[in-house]
Amino acid sequence: MADDVFKALADRTRRTILDELAEKSGQTLFEICSRLSVKHQLGISRQGVSQHLAVLEAAGLVETRREGRYKFHDLNTAPLRRITERWLAPATARTEESTP
Repeated sequence: MADDVFKALADRTRRTILDELAEKSGQTLFEICSRLSVKHQLGISRQGVSQHLAVLEAAGLVETRREGRYKFHDLNTAPLRRITERWLAPATARTEESTP
């Protein structure tokens, strides 16, 4: 699972998509494409954004839901929390143990 998350985060465009979903969750593909084009001046096709979203969804970082004919994309931070708990939580525990 962590390998998929790191692979997803390795791409700048995917990180930008995550930034946009963090700012406004529940966006359609059209909304994401529009924000990438206008706000970030990214000239990426709708199909390209869709492929990036598929990678993010496979990594568990994006969840989708359908309402009628619309598909909404939401940020899921659980995979990131698992990574931070894996490496940061033990360090925090050691720091607390060594504090007098």
